[in-house]
Amino acid sequence: MKAFLVEKSEDKIFTSAVKEIEIPEIGENEVLIKTTYSSLNYKDALSSIGNPGVTRVFPHVTGIDVAGTVYKSNSKDFEEGEEVIVTGYDLGMNTNGGHSEYVKVPASWIIKKPSNISLKELMIYGTAGLTAALSVNELLSNGITKGEVLVTGATGGVGSISLAILTKLGFDVIALSGKEDKIPYLKSLGAKEVILRSTFEEVNKKPMLKERFDAVIDTVGGDILAHALKQIKYNGVVTCCGLTSSYELNTNVFPFILRGVRLIGIDSVEATLEKKAAAWKKIASDFKINTLDELTNEIFLEEIPKAFEKILSSKATGRYLVKF
Repeated sequence: MKAFLVEKSEDKIFTSAVKEIEIPEIGENEVLIKTTYSSLNYKDALSSIGNPGVTRVFPHVTGIDVAGTVYKSNSKDFEEGEEVIVTGYDLGMNTNGGHSEYVKVPASWIIKKPSNISLKELMIYGTAGLTAALSVNELLSNGITKGEVLVTGATGGVGSISLAILTKLGFDVIALSGKEDKIPYLKSLGAKEVILRSTFEEVNKKPMLKERFDAVIDTVGGDILAHALKQIKYNGVVTCCGLTSSYELNTNVFPFILRGVRLIGIDSVEATLEKKAAAWKKIASDFKINTLDELTNEIFLEEIPKAFEKILSSKATGRYLVKF
């Protein structure tokens, strides 16, 4: 089968290319999926260059998402021909991932395709969409049902989908981005206003700023998140799911003890299967957006390296869908 393989040489040099490898054999309670679509994520790009925080086992097939049909099954829960999706857990990290024609996974990682949505649509969402849905769910379950929501890293996968979902739900979405040339794109997804990162990051050492946002979906971390926290309205909610700006957070306690702000971490990797399934059902219904084509770049396996370059250099926009 064809797969996007990352290899490590004796002198710790990492190389990657599409290669022919053996189709894996499945064991007890395992399923072999014939891939229809996969996608690209920031974590995949890191894995492709040998980032030890993501992948330590080489040779390795990248791809933390996969959607396809059951080709073989040693599980009573899945039958041949069923359409399924897998995101997160160890897929694409130290277990060979979705950037291959066939993928072997434990049955306990698999979710059956919800109705009213296609495999292609599911993979356009992928881990990014799942993370966005989990983030929006946290806002709703914590009483944020209207008002202004700031979305940071808005041109990225999680940011783009969060923006589109929030717009569909009737929120006024403020998009934060460092890419001035992408303002029309963000407006096309429903952004009421676009704030450029250079303006937002202006140094302000005050521990608190004027209340503005009812909520924030943050995808970048670092000083952007710290600065956003100073501007949340009383009883506001902030979700945090990324670190492309920085993994460090230099903040103070004032937003939390004076305005009752809640900061909620979002993890889509180890979330329970039940929580993931509920989020996918939302994506297939209440959260389903009609701007998927506008945020999708469809590619083939051979085009993955160039896409990874864009992702790692922060030049990517929207979602990359890998077609098989």
